[in-house]
Amino acid sequence: MLDIKNNVNLKPFNTFGIEASCTFFAEINSVEDFLALLKTDTYKNNLKLIVGGGSNILFTTNFNGLVIKNNLKGITLVSESNDDVIVRAAAGENWHGFVLWCIAKGFYGLENLSLIPGCVGASPMQNIGAYGVEIKDVFNDLEAIDKSTGSKKIFTKAECEFGYRESVFKTKYKDQFLISSVSFKLSKQPSVNTTYGAINSELEAMKVTNPTVKDVSNAVIAIRQSKLPNPAEMGNAGSFFKNPEVSAEKFNSLKTSFEALVAYPLPNGNYKLAAGWLIEQCGLKGFEKDGAAVHSKQALVLINKGNCTGKAVFELSGYVLQKVFDKFGVTLEREVNII
Repeated sequence: MLDIKNNVNLKPFNTFGIEASCTFFAEINSVEDFLALLKTDTYKNNLKLIVGGGSNILFTTNFNGLVIKNNLKGITLVSESNDDVIVRAAAGENWHGFVLWCIAKGFYGLENLSLIPGCVGASPMQNIGAYGVEIKDVFNDLEAIDKSTGSKKIFTKAECEFGYRESVFKTKYKDQFLISSVSFKLSKQPSVNTTYGAINSELEAMKVTNPTVKDVSNAVIAIRQSKLPNPAEMGNAGSFFKNPEVSAEKFNSLKTSFEALVAYPLPNGNYKLAAGWLIEQCGLKGFEKDGAAVHSKQALVLINKGNCTGKAVFELSGYVLQKVFDKFGVTLEREVNII
């Protein structure tokens, strides 16, 4: 049954562990709950914010409006052939839990995305990716509810217009839909992607020569745990900045001045620079101000060292942006949603 609460503390609903509150709060456990919520005056007369795992959000102030917690659950096998399967997961399912479910079934495709925080519904919004794999590589379709009409719409891969940490849900359709479920096309045939160097190194350390889907997942988990803090122990939202894309001309200019520059060529002729490397070269690893800090093991990650404010984290991110621009003439972009 739909229950709208007043003045709820949002600290449990954001992985930064930031103290903030919202005027109204509703948890959606079914599509019917959401359709009922759409008809309420609380929904119609207030600002709205949908949250899932709260792993890509930074509250810099209290939210004067309605926070909607997407708690839709369920995993179903839609179809199966000798070679592949289509699996649908509700948007409120924990992402890593869903990945482990697929691995336990022997389904290949999501293992490189193990241990990414958040919920399934957020995965296509920003086309999450890690270790050589992005959601678009295994995405089949998604179901979403139009917030203005309550009607259901199916989005194909083409309609999502996936880009680097981008989709139509962050651009032209921003705040227009509630994603209710996502389906993925996964392989039943043994096929793992170990092209990313760190995975191969970890597998060698594990003495694995013929990796299974579980082996690759374990390697990814080990890598992430070695350099990324557990949000339950130290508030963070994973990578705070996107890796910037620059022209070949800019890359060549930087390479002349910084021989160790870490970059990856792109199909369009541009280069993607490693934002973490840029930040580290500015001497910011471990830099702390007002309880917010650049993580000492991974400069892409900003952390809450105790009870810092969202404003402190935001101001630290601005300091990092300025330092990188001053040294390299490159503008970093925040990946985290700032409220």
